[in-house]
Amino acid sequence: MFDLHVHASPDVVPRGTDDHDAVAAYARAGFTGCVLKAHYESTVGRAAAAARAHALDVYGGVALNQHTGGVNPAAVAACLQAGGRVVWMPTADAHTQRTAALPSLCGVRTDLPAHAYAIPPHAPEAAGAVRSICRMIAEADAVLATGHLDADECRWLLTAARASGVRRILLTHPGYTVPGMAAETAAGLAALGAYAEITAYQLLHQPGVTGAWLAAYADEVGLERVVLSSDAGQPDSPAPPEALHLLIDTLAAEGLDRGALRACASDLPEALVAP
Repeated sequence: MFDLHVHASPDVVPRGTDDHDAVAAYARAGFTGCVLKAHYESTVGRAAAAARAHALDVYGGVALNQHTGGVNPAAVAACLQAGGRVVWMPTADAHTQRTAALPSLCGVRTDLPAHAYAIPPHAPEAAGAVRSICRMIAEADAVLATGHLDADECRWLLTAARASGVRRILLTHPGYTVPGMAAETAAGLAALGAYAEITAYQLLHQPGVTGAWLAAYADEVGLERVVLSSDAGQPDSPAPPEALHLLIDTLAAEGLDRGALRACASDLPEALVAP
């Protein structure tokens, strides 16, 4: 098993465990590795330290939020040069986050000015920076993740990314509240070469979501283009390995093939991110 999306402390909000204990839990559970994600910090150095301590494949990256100045090629260059494997487009500071009234760094520190980032077609002025970022990701053969961008932005981004030579593209939990993408739309984008992520966090915390809803979403996209991750690490979520196993069990109970689901949480995500 390989978890493509886990949160740990240190962070700007409380987390259930730190990097060391999170990766130790994966080791005990027989996982081969994970990707550490933070909305407001590069996790590249943290991942390298955790991998050395536990002899697992632990990868990091950067999310292009307020701490990077948004869609900033220099932040991406620094991340990739240091060995980062995933670049997330804006997440907690995406314009979709504001519209949905979901948390951001400005929600933690109200003395900070609010920022909401977007890319084309909503922000045509960002096109040059996004294309530069895509070229860097292609050169590093790293993963471009769509973050919390909406469906129109994801469609534009996939076209730009493929034109720049990006091979590894992840639709970040497209069925989650942000971006709230319909399964049919996610399936169409996955057909262009992306993988669609479904998370245990959705099962545990997304309003109105059930196992049956997630199973139907996965079935519409096609399990060959789905990756399952925990997106866990919250104090009120199960330990990340348990959360990912719960997601698999729930989807299998809805009639999806357990063997294919295990591949969605092991071989597929690991191949997506591994150098």
